[in-house]
This record gives sequence, structure tokens and C-alpha cells, in this order.
Amino acid sequence: MLKKLERLFLYGVFIGYMMLLIKIFFLSRVSVLELFDSQRTIVRSINLIPFNSISEYLMGSSERAKKFASANVAGNILIFVPLGGYLSLFKNQTRAVHNLLFICLASLVVEITQWGLGIGAADIDDLLLNGLGGWMGILGYKALLFLLREEKRVHTAIAVLSAIVVLPAIYYYLFMIKMRL
Repeated sequence: MLKKLERLFLYGVFIGYMMLLIKIFFLSRVSVLELFDSQRTIVRSINLIPFNSISEYLMGSSERAKKFASANVAGNILIFVPLGGYLSLFKNQTRAVHNLLFICLASLVVEITQWGLGIGAADIDDLLLNGLGGWMGILGYKALLFLLREEKRVHTAIAVLSAIVVLPAIYYYLFMIKMRL
């Protein structure tokens, strides 16, 4: 019974995390209604040169630009760490490389969709940073498995971490920061 509740809780947190990703990636710049407004300004750009955007951000002359660059780099990594952990948790029989490929594919779909909808730039650097974040989540799961030696304990540890870290972040970003509708 407790195991079922724990699993239900983890799936619930994961669904909340997915909603957060949708808000951040697709609804942070425009509302759902604005997406279909023919008068909306479409912003499209694409960068296929690895590390180009990152180096441009970091070479920015102003301190504000450098802070934005650091936040952008850190955010693109951190936003995919939970995905790597949850994929490993829910698909623990799947090889880590398959989970990483899924993460990279998901990031690619996000980038193409943002470009297609005209709500952001498609950037290879985002793919690399998201992949790094997902890989960190996978490694975090593997590290917990190594340290705790038992899958049941890892599930409990991730449930506790989800309750302490992930759930409050999801709540804050989904409900405390106004979503554009």
C-alpha cells in the first residue's frame, strides 16, 4: 500500500514537472491565446554552431548580460536534471544511454516547436545544456542506487527529494508566478 502511494506521489510530481516544462518552454513568452493570434510578432532564429550562443553571452560587455548568460546556462542544465532522474526511476530497466537519447530527443522537439511557433530561438547550445542536465539526473539516480544499494530505498529517497525540492519549485513556478493565459 505504501509503495503504491509513493509511486502515485512520484507520478503526480512528474506530471507537475511536465506542466512546469510546458509553461517555461511554451507559455513564458506568450499566452495560449496569443499563440494563435495572426497579429502576433513572430520571433524566429536558429543557431547550429555549438557553444556560439554561450560564448556570445559570456563575452557580453555588460555585467547584466553576463548574469543573464549564467542564469540561462544554469537554467538550461537544471531544468532537465529531474527528467533524467525520473526517467531512470520509472524506466529503471532501460539503459542510461537510451534515457539520455530520449532526453536529447525531447529537447530537440522543444527547440523545433519553439522555432515553429515563433516563440524562441532554436539553439544547439540549449540541446547540449539540456542533455548535460539530463545526464546529471541519470548519474544522480545511479549514484543514489550505488550509495543506497536497494531500489526501494532509492525510490523513497527520490520521493523525499521530490517533496522537499521539486514539488515546492513546481508549486512556486506554476501557481505563484502568474501564467499568461
